[in-house]
Amino acid sequence: MTIETLAALGLMFFFFIVGVKMDPATLLRTERKAITIGLSVFLFTLSIPTVLSMVMISCVSMDDSLSTSLPLIAISQSYTAFVVIAILLTELKILNTDIGRLAMSAAMFADIIGFVFTAFLFATIQNKDGTMVTLLGIILSAVALCVGILYIMRPLILRIIKQFSDGRPVSQTCIVCIFLFVLITGFFSELIGQHYIMGPLILGLVIPVGPPLGTALITKMETISYDFFYPIFLAINGLQTDVFKIDYKSMWIVCILVVFSVVVKIGAVMLPGYYNNIPLKECFVIGLILNARGVVELVTYNLWKGGKLMSDQEFSLSVISIIVVNAIIAPLIRLIYDPSKQYQHINRSSIQHSRRDSEFRIMVCIHKNENIPTMIDLLEASYASEESSVAVIALILKELLGRARPLLIAHQPHETLRVTPSKSTQIDNALNQYAQQNKGYAYLESFTSISNYETMNHDVCQIAFDRGANILILPFHKQWQIDGSVNTTNKAIQNMNMKVIESAPCSVGILVDRGILGGSGSVSHLFTKPIYHVGVFFIGGADDAEALAYSSRMCRHKSVNVKVIRFLQFGSENSIDRRRESDIIDEYRHLNYGNRRFETIDELIRDGVDMSLSIRKLIDSFDLVIVGREHPKSGLFEGYEEWSECPELGILGDMLASQDFVTKASVLVVQQHRPQLKLLKHKVCPLPNDRDSFSF
Repeated sequence: MTIETLAALGLMFFFFIVGVKMDPATLLRTERKAITIGLSVFLFTLSIPTVLSMVMISCVSMDDSLSTSLPLIAISQSYTAFVVIAILLTELKILNTDIGRLAMSAAMFADIIGFVFTAFLFATIQNKDGTMVTLLGIILSAVALCVGILYIMRPLILRIIKQFSDGRPVSQTCIVCIFLFVLITGFFSELIGQHYIMGPLILGLVIPVGPPLGTALITKMETISYDFFYPIFLAINGLQTDVFKIDYKSMWIVCILVVFSVVVKIGAVMLPGYYNNIPLKECFVIGLILNARGVVELVTYNLWKGGKLMSDQEFSLSVISIIVVNAIIAPLIRLIYDPSKQYQHINRSSIQHSRRDSEFRIMVCIHKNENIPTMIDLLEASYASEESSVAVIALILKELLGRARPLLIAHQPHETLRVTPSKSTQIDNALNQYAQQNKGYAYLESFTSISNYETMNHDVCQIAFDRGANILILPFHKQWQIDGSVNTTNKAIQNMNMKVIESAPCSVGILVDRGILGGSGSVSHLFTKPIYHVGVFFIGGADDAEALAYSSRMCRHKSVNVKVIRFLQFGSENSIDRRRESDIIDEYRHLNYGNRRFETIDELIRDGVDMSLSIRKLIDSFDLVIVGREHPKSGLFEGYEEWSECPELGILGDMLASQDFVTKASVLVVQQHRPQLKLLKHKVCPLPNDRDSFSF
């Protein structure tokens, strides 16, 4: 009894946190196709399996207890729990995909309808007298509870939030008061004849999402609710499940009903999906996702078992059906749906393989305000001109706090994504200022991704793919301070960068920002210095060729000087790779003939030690150094692999980004696009001409 009481207490807080993480305001902006899918799923899986259960009761001989429970089991198949879907999508790491977002929106809409229906069904079950007066009284009591939470508790909560609007953390006293509100609403829910989770869930819904209060509550309660109380509740359900009481015939009857309901739910997704031009494969995957079962069904089965509407046999069959369905759909979704495949295409999307006079499309991901000056330097150096304009796609990265549903916000009114007003932030102002100063030659599209860093790579790759970016610039996970010290801003950024590098639909650059050491803490170098010095350390390979192509574009800017330092290892004069590299260097020399801002020099070295000494001697003359991420196998890098801390930068990039490598120069580590994941790191491609280049 003690452990059951603890589980009931934990369940209240669990559903309270679920309510806090839901954002009811987003329901008002839910896409039409998500609403139609959610409504279709609820109505079809409520009506058709229920009709089938009635037919089976009349046509198939079964136990009296099963004939009573079968319609209820059929009704439970219509539930599409938002929290269960969110957990499944997070586990599958597809929360940020188009399918994940659509499934979440449809589940949220269907969940609200299901919650109202369940409350009415519960009121009907509690109506022992069978009179309309008693039923009406129960319903009005539930309405009164909702009104009390909305007009009494919510104003008190908003007053608490107002006290901490200046950025101060929410006090422990306020958190304790919210805990008491959870217990009070749970008590009143039981008092009026509803389930005790109803009040805490509604209370969670009225709390504003995000900081300060929503984030503070989740920080305090999510771990203990999800990792302690919830497993206790599951353990109790496991202890109450007795497989030895299951009759073989009853098992097949329930099995047929559950399988039929799964098929109906998938069909209920495909029907509106067809009219909304959603591919059938995606509809099938969404249908599988919406078939996920979990805590909501378990709570419902416990309720019916406690009300003597379901025997131990039917309860055990229902719990087992949850386990079996979840065990099948999760690996099946992994098997048939790989979100990274949509970013793969045959054509190269890189700087080297773009026409010289084509529009240069660069996507920049910004995580911290401190990265703005160096990022603006990079955009300015990319040279927006009448001959070749620059399209900037900016993605502001924000961690998902205080909500379960990730958001991808477009700041342009013509976008098809959900539009919200762009806040006047330092990032927006800096990007708009750049666009204004290059008006007519530079164009800006900005987005904000509010998501978990674990799945944010899908947003990054999706936008880069949709916008046809030539190169994607990512932030480095370390931040330099003005005294030269280094702070790790977020280790999850490093993991995100690794995922993007593996599946990016274009070339990728990781920007190691040391701009603050050079005195550009708040102002771009190109606005304060007459000349911006860019260095390219060229060793060989496709990535170095991409770095060379980018620098060749930069040197067209009147305030940018580019110096390409080519490291030649003594004794490799006659190698095939050496000749290929010489050809591409010569082509870029010819391309920039007469441009004094483009210079190439050769450095003859014997080994990696010579290369390191040479780099240390040259690097402080540059504001920005561009290097390739990967290089052909060479004795120059022997021993360096063992000391590499940041594999996403490659060996040379990792050395230049090391805290032990004292310099004020920022570093851009470039990886050329690998179409269809074909490794091209040992091949240097010739400079394209207008005839054989790729256009986007």
